[in-house]
Amino acid sequence: MLAHFLSHRLDRRNIHYGWVMAAVTFLTMLGTAGAVGAPGVFIVPLEKQFGWDAAEISSALAIRFALFGMIGPFAAAFMNRFGVRKVVMASLLIVLCGLLSSLAMTQLWQLVLLWGVVVGLGTGLTAIVLGATVATRWFHARRGLVIGLLTASSATGQLVFLPILARVTDQYGWQAALALICSFLAFVAFCVWLLMHNHPADVNLPAYGADDVTPLPSRNSSLGQLMLSPITILREAARTRAFWILFISFFICGASTNGLIQTHFIALCGDYSIAAVAAASMLAMMGIFDFFGTIGSGWLSDRFDSRKLLFTYYGLRGLSLVYLPFSDFTLYSLSIFAIFYGLDWIATVPPTVKLVAQNFGGIKTNVVFGWIFAGHQLGAASAAFGGGLARTTYNSYLPAFFTAGILCIAAALMILLMKEAASETTPPKQATANS
Repeated sequence: MLAHFLSHRLDRRNIHYGWVMAAVTFLTMLGTAGAVGAPGVFIVPLEKQFGWDAAEISSALAIRFALFGMIGPFAAAFMNRFGVRKVVMASLLIVLCGLLSSLAMTQLWQLVLLWGVVVGLGTGLTAIVLGATVATRWFHARRGLVIGLLTASSATGQLVFLPILARVTDQYGWQAALALICSFLAFVAFCVWLLMHNHPADVNLPAYGADDVTPLPSRNSSLGQLMLSPITILREAARTRAFWILFISFFICGASTNGLIQTHFIALCGDYSIAAVAAASMLAMMGIFDFFGTIGSGWLSDRFDSRKLLFTYYGLRGLSLVYLPFSDFTLYSLSIFAIFYGLDWIATVPPTVKLVAQNFGGIKTNVVFGWIFAGHQLGAASAAFGGGLARTTYNSYLPAFFTAGILCIAAALMILLMKEAASETTPPKQATANS
């Protein structure tokens, strides 16, 4: 009822309710991204309190990253079948239960179960699919801008919380920092419960920029059919070279961002006597530059060849990661790294989405991108575990960072193997309608 009242009040002021949906979705993705990124602050405190080594802790984080990505292609099916609001509420409640239960954990298997399986499943129910779904349903105009903002919120949310969490952890312990994240997620769940709707038709509105109210879609298809659809589309896409180039390159993207920097950067800086708060501030700086870099990447992808953009992004990221092990780890050198690395943290997303649309088109685009995003998270899982393994085996994270840099340079070269798609594979009229 509040949503209906608010939509009418905003309509009188010529403000579309879609912007409320975008704001609530922004908060949701910010909160769940914070839950995904927060454990990077807790690695060293957990090592000290429980005696677990970096490889053991990283195994739980690797499971979380993998589930976060693998659930993505099916999250859209759940949203279509049960509605966005119910799925988002379920996601937030699952994550809350996992994090709150972990406040009392004492065994490694509890860490793996709660931070790995439970949090991975909960965050995977929304992942990057939520932003794409809301932008597509609620915006006919300004859709690209909304997707850019929501995508940026996901990566930025994984980083901007870290200085606060690091300071709270340093002063009061990791449990207090985790409780802070839980409080924010509870606030987000309250906002979702009050304000989120599934479709513009729920509040008798057309999508922003459209003229007519689109009827609510039918839900006659069974859950089994919805669950099989992503697998069928994957089978078709996997027969093409374009899919595997994008999948492997996005695997490397995840291995060089979420799984490596987000998870191990603070612990790496700790090896060089840099305080956790200072290291987390560097990550926050990356998040700020990433926010503008991703929006700028969306603008560039509308005007330039996406393959050339990805070649540039992966190449620069690879060079920055190769440079890091040879730097002196002073505040100055790390600040330079944070700026250049942060600008393309997920700047790869807009041109990758465009290449998926050009090569697969139509209703397959979101699902195919969901599978490519799963590759991103599998890469993140590999780096999360591999970084911890390198630290345990070689007493240093540097081999993992150097390897990630070389892989990024390989991804840049791999992108050039893609053939240029002259146009999207959808018919012209349909492509225009969806743009």
